[in-house]
Amino acid sequence: MKVVVRNGNLEQAMRVLKKKLQKDGRLRELKERQYYIKPSEDKREAKKRGIVNTKKRMKKLALQRGF
Repeated sequence: MKVVVRNGNLEQAMRVLKKKLQKDGRLRELKERQYYIKPSEDKREAKKRGIVNTKKRMKKLALQRGF
């Protein structure tokens, strides 16, 4: 992964790098690897994330349809 530093603007390059890492999912992976999570807890968290994502999707569809 490469980020170009333009005109010596390091802060901008760092922001771009952070966005790329976040989009790629590497930041989440690093945070998850900081400590051990039991498989049962991992499944529970994945289910919670799925519910939240489903609710967001349903809300978005409702707004698009005009409800």
